Amino acid sequence: MEEDESRPSKRLSLLLTIAALSSILRLSAAATTDDDVMAKLAKSLWPAPSGWSGTNPCEWTGVTCDSSGHVTAINLAAKSLSGELPPELNQLSRLKSLSLQHNRLSGAIPPLTNLTSLQQISIESNHFSAVPSPFLVGLASLQTLSLSDNPNLLPWTLPSTLADSTTLTSLYADNSSLFGSIPDIFGSFPNLQNLRLSYNNLTGSLPASFAKSGIQNLWLNNQAQGLSGRVDVLSSMSQLTQVWLHKNQFSGPIPDMSACTSLFDLSLRNNEFTGLVPNSLTTLPKLANVSLENNKLQGPSPNFPKGVLVSLGNTNTFCNPCDSQVTTLLEISGAFGYPMALADSWSGNDPCKGWKSVSCDSNGAVIVLNFGKQGWAGTISPAIANLSALTTLLLNENNLTGSIPPSLTKLAQLKILDVSNNNISGKVPVFSSGVMVNTSGNPLIGKDVESGEGSSSGGMTVGGSGLTTSKSISRWVIGATIVAAVVFLVVSWLVIYKRFVKRRSGKYMCMKGSRKRSEQLKKSGDVGAKGYSGYESELPSQSSAENSSIQVYDGGNVAIPVQVLREVTNNFSEGNILGQGGFGVVYKGQLPDGTQIAVKRMESTTTTSSKGLNEFQAEIAVLSRVRHRHLVALNGFCVDGNERLLVYEYMPQGTLGQHLFKYRELGLSPLAWKQRVTIVLDVARGVEYLHSLAQQSFIHRDLKPSNILLGDDMRAKVSDFGLVRNAPDGKYSVETRLAGTFGYLAPEYAATGKVTTKVDVFAFGVVLMEIITGRKALDDTLPDEESHLVSWFRRLLNNRNSIGKSLDLSLDPDEETFESICKVAELAGHCTAREPLQRPDMGHVVTVLSPLVDQWKPANRDEEDSFDMDRHMSLPQALQKWQSSEDTRPQ
Repeated sequence: MEEDESRPSKRLSLLLTIAALSSILRLSAAATTDDDVMAKLAKSLWPAPSGWSGTNPCEWTGVTCDSSGHVTAINLAAKSLSGELPPELNQLSRLKSLSLQHNRLSGAIPPLTNLTSLQQISIESNHFSAVPSPFLVGLASLQTLSLSDNPNLLPWTLPSTLADSTTLTSLYADNSSLFGSIPDIFGSFPNLQNLRLSYNNLTGSLPASFAKSGIQNLWLNNQAQGLSGRVDVLSSMSQLTQVWLHKNQFSGPIPDMSACTSLFDLSLRNNEFTGLVPNSLTTLPKLANVSLENNKLQGPSPNFPKGVLVSLGNTNTFCNPCDSQVTTLLEISGAFGYPMALADSWSGNDPCKGWKSVSCDSNGAVIVLNFGKQGWAGTISPAIANLSALTTLLLNENNLTGSIPPSLTKLAQLKILDVSNNNISGKVPVFSSGVMVNTSGNPLIGKDVESGEGSSSGGMTVGGSGLTTSKSISRWVIGATIVAAVVFLVVSWLVIYKRFVKRRSGKYMCMKGSRKRSEQLKKSGDVGAKGYSGYESELPSQSSAENSSIQVYDGGNVAIPVQVLREVTNNFSEGNILGQGGFGVVYKGQLPDGTQIAVKRMESTTTTSSKGLNEFQAEIAVLSRVRHRHLVALNGFCVDGNERLLVYEYMPQGTLGQHLFKYRELGLSPLAWKQRVTIVLDVARGVEYLHSLAQQSFIHRDLKPSNILLGDDMRAKVSDFGLVRNAPDGKYSVETRLAGTFGYLAPEYAATGKVTTKVDVFAFGVVLMEIITGRKALDDTLPDEESHLVSWFRRLLNNRNSIGKSLDLSLDPDEETFESICKVAELAGHCTAREPLQRPDMGHVVTVLSPLVDQWKPANRDEEDSFDMDRHMSLPQALQKWQSSEDTRPQ
């Protein structure tokens, strides 16, 4: 009996044992699966990642696991790794973060489908060749996707399956071979804040679903063929802070953006925008930078507040004040959507001087408007009635809708009105006798489109013939229309006012921020700083999201709350000071993941001075327009009370000046000659880009070793853009206040204040002399005849022996190296010629320096040797060859 009673307990014990063993086996199997995948990943990478030894991946550097041994994060960012990723990565079922950016990984991107825990994918700045299909399926937790700067990818399109990732906050795919249209799926992303798809081959229009997203920073600039259409959807994107749509084919008017009260940067240049600049744009409270050049805008010259950096260019035709007939004609054009055909020819402030479709009498009054056979859509503007001398109005053969405005009956001189072959509806107003009115070819003429009443009547009429309406009905209709309009306006005003008050009471001040917002930024990943890598275009070299809890994204120049910057710099402690200059103090900061940044803090005594504020604004404005691997990256800024801070990528090897003049005090090794000439070639390429390859030509004005920063690879980037000025097209020079550093100032600049790109060439020549001699541009410790480096060095140029005696003592050149030094010395002499016209441009400088660097290049080609370009070429030559190769590539 007892034996029978004990059987159930034994069975239960056995079942529990089996269950426990099964659970252990499942965990072991899962761990084994992760171990196997990680082992395959390790074998596929070269060189082997540092710290990846042993059999337990959870102990490897950069790998994070959960308590059950599952891999949850892989961080191998910027490890100079090559190889192809194994397809088994999608078996890491608990993976949350994959950070492989800034390497040289190639092959196809592995499928990462159905990784439901995956939150971050950062694989930008690699050499991947293909996007898998399917791609981005079932990633329900995805928040950040960054695959920018993968130009070797085969053309691919954004998949509609991305809509599965409803938690997405940041999408970066610039310079990644995207083509086709932008899918209309953005209603699925209420939390999306950052969308960057620049430098691709996207076409089509902006999707309407943008209005249903939370996009704050929108970068769609520089599409090869160009996005097109109107951008009215921007009016509904009230969260916008930065919009870059430049270098596309957008058209139509700039929409009313009065709801975008946080917008601080708007770049619409190099498009086909027409019409007036809306007054609402000039009153946006946060707007700091607006770029509208190279469009066909018209009307009153926009009046932006002082302090807003405005670029209007010379292709827009503004008037101030505008002639009354010009104002009327622009209003008429607006009813047609401001057609490009009119914008192209309607320039100046006198419509009688060559304006297309406009004819005037001898008194300068508009008498004929011939808008026939244009295919335009839109409506007939009542403003036509303001042209009191008008005799002929031709609107035939278009796609006009709506009715004929009754106000046209007031035109006492009108003889001909032709609206034939359109889609005009409604009753035809009664014109005075003698007016020829042609309404044929309008099927809805005489009909009330909303009620469907009335009879179709089209044809030629004189005066009021053929038109029979009851006066009482007309009065009733007019009265009802007026009442309905008034009610609609009142209701609309109340709704708008309520929304405005709600938004105003709860809005976040982007530039100031609160601690709560700081924590939100950290959590959501919209602020931070990191280095940029990239292709030559308009910004500092860039990449996207690092594996960081605080992220700033490229030229987005995000406004960062001061609390975040205090936190990452230990409250601006002295121990974090990297250096100090005229602008203020530069601090080192460290993000939670170890990413380092540099924070330049403006001295409080200069925050209210116009000079300090101008330099602060100039640096933001310039680095918002230029991007290059050899220009330092500005990642963000902060304005909080009197605080003015700029956030840059951190350059760990300091400045060229430190390595030339202070290497002993700092315990550094002296620079070898090949390092020096490589550094100045990097600088030359960066300055050449500023001068001639960016969308707008810039002059640095303060080129010197302390403004040349070095990375761990001893590659250089030009920094400090506070004194940069535009080099306007069509002008040899521009008058400006004297700025810069003595010893590097070109003679004509110091004497007259006139500045051209050749002042940068002069300063570059001084830097060349410094790397040769190890001497500073000005050195008061030397005798007077030797204290000014340029004057002293130029006296040595005619004698090779003298050059040999002038070398930096740390250089011990062999014959080949001495030949290289002599060529650089000769170049330095040309760059510092007294007359600006005798100095070379920076393209020539690159051509001279490139072969000197090449003689030390290894057999394998690095990333700068892409597209089979000759390293001896200047960048314009290389771009020309690249363009020709693109033109001849099979389609």
